[in-house]
Amino acid sequence: MGKPLSWFTSRLVLRPTGEEDAEFILELLNTPKWLKFVGDRQVHSKNEAKAYIKKRMLPQLERLGYSNYTIIRKSDGNKLGCCGIYDREGLEGVDIGFALLPEYERCGYAFEASREIMRAAKEEFGISKISGITAKDHLASQKLLLKLGLNLSGTVVLPDEEEELLVYQKDL
Repeated sequence: MGKPLSWFTSRLVLRPTGEEDAEFILELLNTPKWLKFVGDRQVHSKNEAKAYIKKRMLPQLERLGYSNYTIIRKSDGNKLGCCGIYDREGLEGVDIGFALLPEYERCGYAFEASREIMRAAKEEFGISKISGITAKDHLASQKLLLKLGLNLSGTVVLPDEEEELLVYQKDL
């Protein structure tokens, strides 16, 4: 497989997350919303963040050509969040996920990045259906999934988890 692809929107660069993003991933995984809605990944140092990237993100990128993407603002090079396509155990097909640092929320970045990731899923990887999963009380995530054209289709409990999550789906 060749070099993993990056994508561009009018305001953003989306490039595969790598070990060089460890400091940023450390910050993102420890934001209040990540801890509340995604869960504590026990990443508390830059080295643990590098290990998380190597174990949880890079294998899927190498296997399928897509995974987690760091969202970078073109105007200043700031890392805003992440967005990606995930082949998640316990979920049929793939799902889209997104998270932003708190100071970049409510600026349209998650929608812009997610829309581009969905385009790439269809056009670059031939994915015909995408899901989105979210906590029942994560209203902002639900609203974004609906804005992206996904519709509520049911619930799921992922392996080794207890919380029942909402599942949204869309044919691409």
